[in-house]
Amino acid sequence: MSDEWYIDSGCSNHMTSREDLLIDIVREVKAKVQVGNGVLVEVAGKGTLIIETMKGKRYIKEVMLVPSLAENLLSVGQMTEHGYFLVFGNHKVDIFNDSSLSNMVVSVKQKGNRCFPLTFNTIKEISWKTNVQECSKIWHKRFGHLNFQSLKLLQSQAMVLGLPEIQNGEVLCHGCVFGKGHREPFPKESKWRAKEPLELIHSDLCGPMQTASLGGNKYFITFIDDFSRMCWVYFLRNKSETFHVFKKFKVMVELQSGYHVKRLRTDRGGEYISADFLQFCENLGIERQLTVAYSPQQNGVAERKNRTIVEMAKCMIHDKELPYTLWCEAVNTSMYLLNRSPTRALENTTPFEKFIGRKPGVKHLKVFGSVCYSLIPGKLRHKLEATSAIGVFIGYDTCEKGYRILNLATHKVLLSRDVVFDEHGKWD
Repeated sequence: MSDEWYIDSGCSNHMTSREDLLIDIVREVKAKVQVGNGVLVEVAGKGTLIIETMKGKRYIKEVMLVPSLAENLLSVGQMTEHGYFLVFGNHKVDIFNDSSLSNMVVSVKQKGNRCFPLTFNTIKEISWKTNVQECSKIWHKRFGHLNFQSLKLLQSQAMVLGLPEIQNGEVLCHGCVFGKGHREPFPKESKWRAKEPLELIHSDLCGPMQTASLGGNKYFITFIDDFSRMCWVYFLRNKSETFHVFKKFKVMVELQSGYHVKRLRTDRGGEYISADFLQFCENLGIERQLTVAYSPQQNGVAERKNRTIVEMAKCMIHDKELPYTLWCEAVNTSMYLLNRSPTRALENTTPFEKFIGRKPGVKHLKVFGSVCYSLIPGKLRHKLEATSAIGVFIGYDTCEKGYRILNLATHKVLLSRDVVFDEHGKWD
């Protein structure tokens, strides 16, 4: 089969038999199509066709994979559904971007009696209007309103698995307008960097929040590994819990990594310099690095991380108009996403990969605060009851494919992997 694609007005879907031309093929497609001789043939799946243009790669979605098909077919119906205007006449078809007929995409000459063959790799000016921009906006929200430059870096450098092509956003989204303010530049960081995990841990406490979380917490504390910039977050009801939380963090992170915490850098807040805390570190040989009074810049890594986490959480809360009681879930999700996002402190890798040793997957990411429907186990419902319960997506479990769902009927948080999402919906 050639690389030519025939523009077909009688074809209901884009079709090809060449599996090598498609990516992201979905096999769970049970359908049949009727070919020209009236025979019904099986559809083996649906995928995405990539074409090269002057402006980079473009994607044509929902192309059916039909193994017994003899030619590649482009559906006129599908093109018009995506906003194109096709004008047939004078032994050619002209394809325009819109109804003004002033922005021609391409002109295809007729071949034979009724064929209009189009070869993508010989047309450099083609500019198909696909849903790449909309897809980019969705991934911008899935990543907690991460800036588009960082998203493009994740995709172009293959720092994560499962992220499609990203285009820069032209305008700020609703959540970003309310969640991000003007940021003054910070002083340059110290040239010294840790040479191995846990050699230096940065920490800072944030709070109190004006609204308590669902669990009654008003503070959160972060621990950042200087080597990998991996971040962990814990939630507290009172500042006095700081020492207890640090001990929990130390046991967990040392067991996971096989390394030992050697230095801890914090400000001089009372929660960090209690007699018990200082004595504990001294007994274990952990070096304490405390900032000079009124000099938060000396703890800049933790200060900036907390500010970034709060900004991301605010964006997600305001974008979906969620109640402030969910700030804890938003902060936890922000930390989860930032560990899978690029940072200036690392070159072409994410904190997750630097610390864990493998690339993180992102196909499971969904827009925080989306309306969703989680499956109710069969043992918990009668035969005639609904099989799913409506809820709000409020974060991820520790595993990469577990979702935290706030059940709107019971106001309880449950974990589920069997969830259907409405990422454009909002909780009313």
